[in-house]
Formats: sequence, C-alpha cells, structure tokens
Amino acid sequence: MRIALTGATGQVGFELRRALAPLGEVIVLDRAQADLSDATALKAALRAIAPSVIVNPAAYTAVDKAESEPELAKAINATAPAVMGEVAAALGALVVHYSTDYVFDGALAKPYQETDTTHPQSVYGQTKWAGEQALAATGADYWIFRTAWVIGARGHNFARTMLRLAAERDSLQVVSDQVGTPTTAALIADVTAQALHQRLQQGAAAGPNGVYHLTAAGHTSWHGLACHVITKALAAGHTLKVTPDQIAAITTAQFPTPAPRPADSRLSTTKLENTFGLTLPDWRVALDHTLEQIL
Repeated sequence: MRIALTGATGQVGFELRRALAPLGEVIVLDRAQADLSDATALKAALRAIAPSVIVNPAAYTAVDKAESEPELAKAINATAPAVMGEVAAALGALVVHYSTDYVFDGALAKPYQETDTTHPQSVYGQTKWAGEQALAATGADYWIFRTAWVIGARGHNFARTMLRLAAERDSLQVVSDQVGTPTTAALIADVTAQALHQRLQQGAAAGPNGVYHLTAAGHTSWHGLACHVITKALAAGHTLKVTPDQIAAITTAQFPTPAPRPADSRLSTTKLENTFGLTLPDWRVALDHTLEQIL
C-alpha cells in the first residue's frame, strides 16, 4: 500500500505512523506540505502522492475554541475530508477518516449504534458530522471510524492534565455525570492497521464502505477516569498531592464550558467487531499500557 497520512504528530497520527509502517509506504503530510485549511494545497499534495489509501486522523479538536472559530473548524473538519474523498474517487483509493462521539447529543441513555440519529450540539460536533456527510457524498471508498475520549502516550489529553493538576493542587473537582469510553490512540491505530491488513489481503470484501464505532469496551465517567489515572500513578511511585479520595465528583452544571458535551456518549462497537473479526479490550486494559508510557 501507498498510504498518505495526515496529522502524524498528533495523538492518533503518531501511533498510526507506527502501526501502518508494516503495510507499505507511509507518506506523511505535515502542515507545511498540506494545510488542511487550504483545500487547494491539500488537493495538489494528494494528487502528487497518488496514494492507494488516505488516512486522516487530523482534525480541529479544540472543542471550546471551535465555538468562536467555526469557519476554521469547518475548513479542517468538513471541507478537507471532502477534498480527500474527491481525490480518492479519482484515484480509486480508500479514505480512512476519524470522527467523534460528539456527533450525538448524549441523550439516548444506551450505547449508540451507527444507524442512530445524529444530533451534534457543538460547532466541533457539527463540523465533524458535516465531514462525514461530505466524504460519503464524494463516491470514494471510505471507512469512518468514530471514536471517543482519546488518550495517547504523546500530546495533550485528559490523563496528562489530571497528572499535572494532581501534582500542583491539593484537591481536584471532576465531572461525574458525563459517561463514555476512554480509548487509547494505540488501540485506534492498531485496529486501523488490522482492518487495512484485511483490505490488503481481501480487497474491498474486507469491509464495506460506511461508519464504524471504534472505542475500547466498557465505560466510566470523567471522575472515574481521573481516579483510575491517579491510582495508577501513585502505584507506580509518582509523588502527587492528590489521592483518589481527594477528587470531588461534580456535575456538568458546576463546570460550564463554551461547548456542550454529550452526557452519555457510549458507542456500540458490535458492527466493527463483527465486520473485522475483532474483540476490543476493556478500557482499563488498553489505558494501562498507555499510562505505563506516560508515567
């Protein structure tokens, strides 16, 4: 495979660069070569590479900032995937694109299936949903992997923030009424590589075009996740000011943000597991491997 990879310095992109390497030639598109907010430059860069697969983990992910930068978020999250799809359709290539639990409003109170109605509440969620639609409309072969609560060994994420704050403060307050599934960047990359390996072996029969939910198994709250991270750090010998019993559980209303978050963003992964013959690990198992690297 000749694979064009965006966002290679991000959490998921960094892991994808590792996971995809055995499958073929991975050509990294950094911002200098192809700024995703510049559709013309992006199209030219992709045409010059002429890949057989375009893998796009890059996105505008500053959820709160997107509320005041909707046009930039739209350019990166919606227009860029459409450009990738147009180029891929002309080349007969596959686009692997990543989306988010934020395309849902979180009111279903059970794990979302791919066929459930979307209802994004934030600019970030709206632009990611628009990107899904735009990519599908190009006629290219595509896989859209929706994921959630991403934590990588590199880059900024919730686990790293909790570790920093626990070293600086005497107590923490973390939201406990938002539920979801912590999912590591490494797991996302490894599942992607496994799916593409099947594609390499079986062709288009490896998995039909469409949306797939890709998260670890199980779920927790942000408060539960914070307690898990701090517990693991203390067990590993790190000196922190905060212990799990000093992490207060608060409500979303007590921690207002510019962009609303889905209250329950659990995603059903049955379709992904059945299509690609996978069994996804519990979030704690996957996360603990990443925490070992962070710690």
